[in-house]
Amino acid sequence: MTDVNASRIVVFGATGYAGGLAVESLVRRGERPVLAGRSASKLAELAQSLGGLDYQVADVADPAGVAALVSEGDVLVTGVGPFERVGWAAAQAAAAAGAHYVDSTGEVGFVRELQRRYDRLARDNGSVMLPAFGYDYIPGVLAGELAAKDAGPQARSIDVGYFATGPLWRGLSQGTRKTVADGLTLPVTIFADGRLAERRAAQNVVRMPVRGAARSAILASGTEVLQLPIRYPHLRDVRVFNGWFPSLARPMQATSVLFNGLAKVAVGRKALDAGLSRMSGPAGGPDEAERAKVRGVAVAVARSASGAILAQVEVEGPSPYTVTAELMAVAAQRLSRGQGVQPGVVGAIDGLGARAFEEVCAEADLGRV
Repeated sequence: MTDVNASRIVVFGATGYAGGLAVESLVRRGERPVLAGRSASKLAELAQSLGGLDYQVADVADPAGVAALVSEGDVLVTGVGPFERVGWAAAQAAAAAGAHYVDSTGEVGFVRELQRRYDRLARDNGSVMLPAFGYDYIPGVLAGELAAKDAGPQARSIDVGYFATGPLWRGLSQGTRKTVADGLTLPVTIFADGRLAERRAAQNVVRMPVRGAARSAILASGTEVLQLPIRYPHLRDVRVFNGWFPSLARPMQATSVLFNGLAKVAVGRKALDAGLSRMSGPAGGPDEAERAKVRGVAVAVARSASGAILAQVEVEGPSPYTVTAELMAVAAQRLSRGQGVQPGVVGAIDGLGARAFEEVCAEADLGRV
């Protein structure tokens, strides 16, 4: 049952793929979220199918309309992206109103800029803002946190890797396919020698232990590089790798070199954009049956200054889309009940507290194996 003392939970992008899954998860948990999006007819249909939920029309092109979605103490859950292009109105609305905020972005550049723009405003207004609170990148944060604890103060570096089981490529949404392709042209943020730095995507290929076997992964973006060094100041290096397609690691590394070369020339950028658009495929994402075939695995390896392995941790959970919806829903519930502990644009652990963070992960069926 919904807690009568809880604030409203508003899901922006409720008729989209990520937002729709978050709505379903919230309803299963006894919540009655307010649905928000730009299509009144789609919202009305969805609201009716879920027992007559309230809904409100809002469009990112109308910041005032987005601002009207939330008041102080409410929770705004948003899956409206790409976030670096269209995510600012929702973030501004939450920070200005003193509403709490959870999003599904996988864009590290957005998270860094969100912190720069709205951290002070959010802190002043008591808004707990939790960006990237989904598969990107909560499993890696959990694995990295556990590995850092196991390794102790001798740890100087942590590498995090993302892997999956099952027919992953057939089970990717349009947004994820586009993100994977676009990611090969964008710089990757790493934490190196005690500070943030940028590298070319897929610049490095490493082998990481997954279920007792070594699998290849390419250098990728991750918010772990922003969060783990703050919690563990003795860390000097944090990197994130993607091993979704281990057999393609070397070809993807070569493709990254090609894509980055094309992106530097106007005609090449135009051709690249057209090609990447075709690669994204149809709208939407995998249904429940397809998601059930895929499990997500995150690995964290902590090393000493000499490179010796001090700790290895694996965490596993449902498919990227299922776990994202569950994580956002559980976090939104807790924030609506006043259980956030640190306002501002903060990391998942800082915003909820270490113990509560692990509890949220467990509720989403994400945990150590």
